[in-house]
Amino acid sequence: QVQLVESGGGLVQAGGSLRLSCAASGSIGRINTMGWYRQAPGKQRELVAVITNGGPTNYADSVKGRFTISRDNAKNMVYLQMNSLQPEDTAVYYCNTNARTPGGYLWRDYWGQGTQVTVSS
Repeated sequence: QVQLVESGGGLVQAGGSLRLSCAASGSIGRINTMGWYRQAPGKQRELVAVITNGGPTNYADSVKGRFTISRDNAKNMVYLQMNSLQPEDTAVYYCNTNARTPGGYLWRDYWGQGTQVTVSS
């Protein structure tokens, strides 16, 4: 199994910044993509940003130019730098990875517990 632990959420005023971190641990064979999703109250979970093992990234249109995703493959960590935060960015942010265990053949999605980000106006 692969465990993901997020940190860095909190309360910030509109226009402010936060940096989320996510550490992957456990029985890790290989990691493919790492990414961040978010879920606001009453809404479906949505993709925020994803980064592949080779480095290419993909962002939701709503965060392009404001958020930056990065990863440290040596530490099995992924980060999300969030700038110019707006009240509509308020949500629980979840870390996600697509990985397989050592010797395993199947790729699986793993999720963290989530970290709350609240942006006040």
